[in-house]
Amino acid sequence: MKAVIPAAGLGTRFLPATKALPKELLPVLDKPVIQYVVEEALAPSAVDGVVIVNSHEKPQINEYFSVDKHFEEYLRAHGKSKEAELVHEAGALPVSFAYQDDPRGLGHAVLCAAPETGDESFFVLLGDYFVPEKQMCVHMQEVSEAHGGASVIAVAPVPADQVSRYGIIAGERVESLSGIEGAADEEPGAVWKVSGLVEKPSPEDAPSHLFIVGRYLLSARVMELLRTQGPGAGGEIQLTDAMARLLEEEEMYAVVVDPNEGCDTGTPAAWAATNARMALANPAIRDAFIEGLGGARV
Repeated sequence: MKAVIPAAGLGTRFLPATKALPKELLPVLDKPVIQYVVEEALAPSAVDGVVIVNSHEKPQINEYFSVDKHFEEYLRAHGKSKEAELVHEAGALPVSFAYQDDPRGLGHAVLCAAPETGDESFFVLLGDYFVPEKQMCVHMQEVSEAHGGASVIAVAPVPADQVSRYGIIAGERVESLSGIEGAADEEPGAVWKVSGLVEKPSPEDAPSHLFIVGRYLLSARVMELLRTQGPGAGGEIQLTDAMARLLEEEEMYAVVVDPNEGCDTGTPAAWAATNARMALANPAIRDAFIEGLGGARV
């Protein structure tokens, strides 16, 4: 099984930095954002490789995920063996590439990876959000296996006055990963059977308060549907539209997650906050980070 990471966007929110550096390579502490996402994608036991949907305008991502023996040898020759090993580990990750040079929406980006995913189910992980503990996709795989290989998406609760900003699911809770009877419908660990997907509903029309987080485990049928999917919102090929068609043929489930389980890097403010969050969580640099803030108490 493959995991697909769309990464062909221009990163305009981070200009002018992204004029020369893809936003996916912006660092969170000592690793670029996309490496965290790749490592998360490889956590489920069924995943044996990651397909990054890139643009030919961003060859730096390909270079990062390739072994550079000359550079590794240089580092070792200068007493940097630990650093050489870290560089090698990143370059040796099981990553392949597909290309989307004409951006036509998330659904089109996913479709570009079809030759790599073949006739198997596949994950999709949006690249501006990563889960440090790497368990979200693992739990999604468990739910899929418990329901005959059904598609599974990750969802999280959002306040009622914000549902119009997101894709919202319809359905009902059928179980809980915690095994606790009587758990709240929108409590992390709840599993829903999805009956519909509604894009940006008004608060009064929202079938739930659960929005799609950006983690999908989809059956191979989605790729077939994307091949015939016409343009949707914004004139783009939308993954959500193909998923709505999938519901007419197959079951789909959703796992409720805690949105704070992941780290957002989609805007400069979110990226900066994620760096701070990761620094505070790292005992090796926490004190130095706080000192660097001028002694701020956190």
